[in-house]
Amino acid sequence: MTAMAVDASVALKWVFRARGGEADVEQALAALDHIRQGRFSVLQPPHWLAEVGAVVSRLEPRRASEVVGLLHAMEFPVADDVDVYRRACELAARLRQHVFDTLYHAVALSRPDGMLLTADEQYYRRAVGAGRITLLRDYR
Repeated sequence: MTAMAVDASVALKWVFRARGGEADVEQALAALDHIRQGRFSVLQPPHWLAEVGAVVSRLEPRRASEVVGLLHAMEFPVADDVDVYRRACELAARLRQHVFDTLYHAVALSRPDGMLLTADEQYYRRAVGAGRITLLRDYR
């Protein structure tokens, strides 16, 4: 079974799906349905919930506590071994990206069947050469 790391750019589309102008919401919701159906497993970096919570707290502070509680209840497993951090640091240096972004990718790369799902087009363009990354708008 494929292990998917879902970065904050995708998880935030679950939260803000009703906001006007939010692109690729249908694909994000399809991925969420596939998670619920068990079509793939999810494996996240340790900071994923804090990153989503920070954005929700800034944009819709009244919803932040509820959103964090709901996402936490999904009980996504977290990969926090030192090899994931090392790979994230290597990716950050090579791609000139923030470690918080490369941690998702490092988690995906830590599993033989891992894949990163992202809506972050800038990161995707820089990281596609590292492999095992899917842009949300291409998700089927």
